[in-house]
Amino acid sequence: MEFILTLISRLPFRVLYAISDVVYFFVYWIVGYRKNVVRKNLSSSFPEKSKKELREIEKKFYHWLCDYFVETLKLLSITPEEMKKHMEFRGLEKLVAVKKEGQGVSSFLGHYCNWEWLSAAGLYWPWPGDVMGLIYHPLRSDMFDNLMIKMRSSLGGTCINKKHILRELVNCRRNKQGYQFGYIFDQSPKWENIHLWIDFLNHKTPVFTGAERIARKMNDLVVYVGMERPERGKYIVNYEVISANPNEEPENELTKKGFAMLEESIRKNPEFYLWTHNRWKRTYEEYQQREQNKEGRDE
Repeated sequence: MEFILTLISRLPFRVLYAISDVVYFFVYWIVGYRKNVVRKNLSSSFPEKSKKELREIEKKFYHWLCDYFVETLKLLSITPEEMKKHMEFRGLEKLVAVKKEGQGVSSFLGHYCNWEWLSAAGLYWPWPGDVMGLIYHPLRSDMFDNLMIKMRSSLGGTCINKKHILRELVNCRRNKQGYQFGYIFDQSPKWENIHLWIDFLNHKTPVFTGAERIARKMNDLVVYVGMERPERGKYIVNYEVISANPNEEPENELTKKGFAMLEESIRKNPEFYLWTHNRWKRTYEEYQQREQNKEGRDE
């Protein structure tokens, strides 16, 4: 399997995008992959938009989703020199201005544009020798898990199991190594892991606060990593400082600021967000009911 996928990844981008166009036709028009979820998410996130506008976003989203898959596959063979033709990183000078000596960086990012290509961050990082930590959740299939680790680490990133984050951070500090750890912070927590609800895309949304807690514990420089896609195969990465002194911020403020920045990115170009994810399957009303039932059992 890996051999075949590697061969496919060696195809020129123009051929991969032609394959993506064919896949789009089947995924969107024939199979209708998770189309009900996408339509529900879009209509509830943008109630002000007409049905025609929502359908245009929907089609653009599926086109991008198919591109995302072939672009991610390209990580199996792309060289650093070739990747630099497709990625531009901006805002790093803001980090240089505020990054303290020995201070690590916690990067907050969402499922927006091609987050897998952010594994190329080390190619542009102004601090050679820093660890580029890519936090991930292991897949059930060992074969696909190993394949994803290979793709994500192909450009110098270090894949870190989410269960081992603190251990790796302590090792960095012990070895006096700088680091940038990337946290995809817009995933849906399970009921028992919900500690915060925020307003996000017209929804009362449960969010993880783990990235913030780790950033506070390590006193990291906290940044939001935004992305733009001006054209097919081209991405612009923008670093925005959320806080250089996380422990001076009110509790949950880093998470709230990060989500506000992510929503701004999504509203600008909504077709690049992962709408197939059933993000709002857990509602605030159900959460309140569960909490009431829990209190009743404890009495």
